[in-house]
Amino acid sequence: MDALANLLDGPRARGAFLLRSVLTPPWSLEIADEAPLTLLYVVRNDAWVRPCDGPARQLRPGDVAVVRGPEAYTVAGDPHTEPRIVIRPGQVSTTTDGVELCERMDLGVRTWGDAPAGGDHAAPGAVPPECGVLVTGTYRMRGEVSGRLLSALPRVLVLPADAWSSPLPALLDQEVARDDPGQEVVLDRLLDLLLIAVLRAWFARPEAATPSWYAAQGDPVVGRALRLLHEEPARAWTVAGLAARTGVSRAALGRRFTDLVGEPPMAYLTGWRLALAADLLREPDATIASVARKVGYGSPFALSAAFKRVRGISPQQHRERAERATAS
Repeated sequence: MDALANLLDGPRARGAFLLRSVLTPPWSLEIADEAPLTLLYVVRNDAWVRPCDGPARQLRPGDVAVVRGPEAYTVAGDPHTEPRIVIRPGQVSTTTDGVELCERMDLGVRTWGDAPAGGDHAAPGAVPPECGVLVTGTYRMRGEVSGRLLSALPRVLVLPADAWSSPLPALLDQEVARDDPGQEVVLDRLLDLLLIAVLRAWFARPEAATPSWYAAQGDPVVGRALRLLHEEPARAWTVAGLAARTGVSRAALGRRFTDLVGEPPMAYLTGWRLALAADLLREPDATIASVARKVGYGSPFALSAAFKRVRGISPQQHRERAERATAS
């Protein structure tokens, strides 16, 4: 498995927030939900995404945007329209002065907005043609998407409809308002698949500012070293052992890896192991000892020491935070 495959294997939506919004112009939403990652699919009419620290990006029908949080941003039908609705943590919608709108704007199963007949998902003609229609998929907790993936993404990326071909956006739009048995699981997996497909297409585009580890995969030596570390993170790797497997000297591998990836091989391995551990610790039946074995640490103490040194908290504290976030 290459580094990109491992990275894209990370998204694991668990009860993700999915919503079809039908909005009458002029509309503008301030998104202040503090979510780590949100995917937007424009179904009808243009939309604009404006991060708090950058220019507005236009989205046309069929375009998909991925927005990295937790900072607030604005989604609007026109970039000059000031927000009239705020989406707060927990996906609570209010006016800008705090009046709750969730019930008032409820249009049916996972459908929300202010358009007349907006909830009639089976009859597109019932929605006024001037209304903006969006499908939103939000990862609620950081642990659902690896930090290494988040750090590789721009604040806002836009994948134009004509830049790729996939049935997934339209399928998500069809499924989001259904209420069949097991529908939440279906939507979680669809969101994961769509995000992976979008990112794979994005990283292949020339304008994508690909991270150093991604570019390094093309190097015959460092690329092989990265694949080995990702395939066998629990192996007792040393720089010498990794160099022997890649056919170069220890010193040559260390220099080349650091130059291309931006950090030495063992520092990269530590980061990858701890990223895996952070995800595994969210599993209810996982123990610190079992996680330590899976990611290459000889004891729970060794994992705890590395986790606290790099992340500033213990594995147990990380797990408790994740549990509180899930409960809230």
